[in-house]
Amino acid sequence: MYLWAPVDQKHEDMQKGLQIGLLAVVAVLLGVVAYGLMDKGADTPDVGVVTRDDAPATATTAANNTSTVKPTEKPVATGPTTTMLFEEYEHDFGVMDEGDKVEHIFKFTNTGENPLILENCKGSCGCTVPTCPKEPIQPGGEGEIKVVFNSRGKKNKQTKRVTITANTAPEAQTVLTISANVTPAPEQGQ
Repeated sequence: MYLWAPVDQKHEDMQKGLQIGLLAVVAVLLGVVAYGLMDKGADTPDVGVVTRDDAPATATTAANNTSTVKPTEKPVATGPTTTMLFEEYEHDFGVMDEGDKVEHIFKFTNTGENPLILENCKGSCGCTVPTCPKEPIQPGGEGEIKVVFNSRGKKNKQTKRVTITANTAPEAQTVLTISANVTPAPEQGQ
């Protein structure tokens, strides 16, 4: 390809090609480093973060109020944070028959200084359906979360979770727990 060019011209063209290639490699490496820094920064939890996906980034367990952080989740900051306090974090329905549908109201108070915004309320399975307030709860205000448990197809000891994602600190998510001992329905045809 450079057969007709003098040796100096071939050398110059090769240098230019190497320079362009090196610049391309440096640009790619800088992009990879910048992406890695952005991704790493997103894993660092900030005060007042909430997740907008279905999986919990942090969870407060009702039994001991300790937190666990899943390293694969990326919280998203949403603005001013507040705190909320539930009257109870667990409810046991006791013994019930398979197929019964029961409900419980979890009452809470916005104990912080900013409006409380419930972003998401999600049951751990389709048999557990929470209903959360859609309007912000003002500081000092109270609210309720209704949880309906349908025991159809469930047998024996059942424990289900409801994950509340809100603009709360230090945790963006609070976990409520319901449980029941479901007596299996008699087999048909006996």
